[in-house]
Amino acid sequence: MFSIIEAQFVAPDVKKFRIVAPRIARKRKAGHFVLVRVHPKGERVPLTIADSDPAAGTITLFVQGIGKTTRLMNLLETGDYVSDVVGPLGKASEIAFYGTVVVIGGGVGTAIAFPTSVAMKQAGNHVISIIGARNRDLVILESEISAISDEVILTTDDGSYGRKGLVIDPLKELIEAGRKVDLVLAIGPIPMMRAVAEVTRPYGIKTIVSLNSIMIDGTGMCGGCRVVVADKTQFACVDGPEFDAHLVNFDVLRQRNSLYREAERLSLDKFQQDPSADLACAKEMCRLQNL
Repeated sequence: MFSIIEAQFVAPDVKKFRIVAPRIARKRKAGHFVLVRVHPKGERVPLTIADSDPAAGTITLFVQGIGKTTRLMNLLETGDYVSDVVGPLGKASEIAFYGTVVVIGGGVGTAIAFPTSVAMKQAGNHVISIIGARNRDLVILESEISAISDEVILTTDDGSYGRKGLVIDPLKELIEAGRKVDLVLAIGPIPMMRAVAEVTRPYGIKTIVSLNSIMIDGTGMCGGCRVVVADKTQFACVDGPEFDAHLVNFDVLRQRNSLYREAERLSLDKFQQDPSADLACAKEMCRLQNL
């Protein structure tokens, strides 16, 4: 079992967890993820490692409560435990000196993009971070990203913070103003990543997207995260989760991502009607561990 030493909400339905996992903390690199199981009877959920502290032996995860298991996990508090944390998994981000790197995070994708931003800055790149959210309350990691970025641009859909608009708007302006952009990394909702790819495509700017949102079991065995990249079938969890955005078939990706939507809705409805059974499993495990 893995101890939760910090659990706090940083935005509505978005919770930050610091979990004791020393071996993972020592090995993880930007872009890696872990599989988390809240209790022994629960499902495995892939979550990107936002940060780690090898000295303290901890990893940091940001969990957005969308489905049954992520909402269950967000009911846990400091001092509780999760049953399993397996990793680091997936391929690490390709970190190198490119020149000017634009990192775009949409919603909770900001937390997923953060470790790559840090690594890109450490590699000597000029890092421009674009943070997007629906409104001010959903902006996360602003101070952390500002500390490691050369430039930061904030956008909100409703204009309640930063500038009003979409993350692609400042990206377009940078490119059209003649700024030399050598690499773009975009992580967030599928429509956002697709829009970024279409902005950079005419200019031939290398663009990377993370397809972590489609992953299920995280091992390549279930086949649920099949994606088409350069007309070839690949698996987001073992071949990625980062891919060349200009080679991703976003139509197939969108269809795959909605494949289990009805089953997920039914599972969430059942959980919300009576979360006590799953929560009891998690809390009983914590109680036994403390004993």
